[in-house]
Amino acid sequence: MHASRGTQKRSAGLGLALLSAFAFGGSGVAAKPLIEAGLDPLHVVWLRVAGAALIMLPVAWRHRNLVRERPALLAGFGLFAVAGVQACYFAAISRIPVGVALLVEYLAPALVLGWVRFVQRRPVTRAAALGVVLAVGGLACVVEVWAGLSFDALGLLLALGAACCQVGYFVLSDHGGKEGKGREGREGKGGDGGSVEPPPPLGVIAYGLIVGALVLTVVARPWGMDWSLLGGTAGMNGTGVPAWVLLGWIVLIATVLAYGTGVVSVRKLSPQVAGVVACLEAVIATVLAWVLLGEHLSAPQLIGGFVVLTGAFIAQSSAPKPPSGPVAAGAGAAAAAAESELSAGRASH
Repeated sequence: MHASRGTQKRSAGLGLALLSAFAFGGSGVAAKPLIEAGLDPLHVVWLRVAGAALIMLPVAWRHRNLVRERPALLAGFGLFAVAGVQACYFAAISRIPVGVALLVEYLAPALVLGWVRFVQRRPVTRAAALGVVLAVGGLACVVEVWAGLSFDALGLLLALGAACCQVGYFVLSDHGGKEGKGREGREGKGGDGGSVEPPPPLGVIAYGLIVGALVLTVVARPWGMDWSLLGGTAGMNGTGVPAWVLLGWIVLIATVLAYGTGVVSVRKLSPQVAGVVACLEAVIATVLAWVLLGEHLSAPQLIGGFVVLTGAFIAQSSAPKPPSGPVAAGAGAAAAAAESELSAGRASH
């Protein structure tokens, strides 16, 4: 019975992770026509996050107790998982090729494995490690990193900063998903370990978007944006599309739906497995750009996409072993404290 429930939970988590990857992967296809129409990339990011934050305001009000109960978690999610990833990524691509920035950013799954192994002191399965190696290698082919490499030190550091912030997305999404269970696996306050209820994912996302919008307002300075561009059209492979339709897709699908399904999938799977599945975003973005923007795939990109898919499948086929024994229990407590300190995600391409 427990095995069946575990399988169903992981299947549901994998489906949500794939849906999140599709939603995130489609953001670039909608954003590129807006940028080519004259909007600054950072202004597009601000519109995306601020619009999603407005939509999520009712959810934030419903979970307003989180401001008092989990202020550090909300601040960390907004700073790292929302504003940090996007600001670092767009700053990086202003100095180095997009493919290089994307590849460095998607080192995040490998960094998640390092977090689990060396900070939480939990064993990592060989399948997950192999999946990361395959996914990163395949991703190098998808973005054709050899097409233009620039060793701009600051640009590479910014891309690495986006990767670290994306680690924060997966770790903070997982934060609280297991803290509501006692040592016997019981949820709520009745557990043996004096546990508490995990924070509601949608509430964390809502406040994360609000914090991210405030931070990005300072960075993007939207008061200098040409708002009239939103009333016009943007070209998508020779076809004029209303700018507000593209913006609506970015806000509703690529942000609200993407973050919602992404956080829930992390809790049903694990940070490192969900991180590897998220590598499919690059494949999905490339395929959508091929179909909708006329950006054709080369043979190396097709091969790389297959390798990424293979790596994601291998990684999700085996979840990491849970902590056990006095040493692991101590590591779990340390990890919870470290996750809180992170507060003291996500790529938008």
